Amino acid sequence: MTINMEGARMRLENLDIWRRSVDLSVEIYQHFAGHRDFGFRDQITRSSLSLPSNIAEGFERASDKEKALFLNYAKGSAGELKTQLIVGSRIGYIPDAMSKRWGDEVEQLSKMLFAIMRKLK
Repeated sequence: MTINMEGARMRLENLDIWRRSVDLSVEIYQHFAGHRDFGFRDQITRSSLSLPSNIAEGFERASDKEKALFLNYAKGSAGELKTQLIVGSRIGYIPDAMSKRWGDEVEQLSKMLFAIMRKLK
């Protein structure tokens, strides 16, 4: 995976990690659109939205230190989302196959974030 966040100005929309995290957030929002447990719905959609939002904010920062900080926030949101997927599956809000697929994607995004953060340090 090559991420060049310096040098030639890259468009956020071209970052695979950002696009994938947006796609995941959209799927989660769509799944929970009519859900009646507002507390759970709001928590899981917020953490799913926080993931691409913090990637975007980090991408827009000038220094590598600031970029890494916001990517670290995104990594924290990934951990929060993973937990909510497990809980959602256990209480029957998310079908097991969907929870597994989303959880696998969150794990991949978290690994990608870690690799980018390591390159920035």
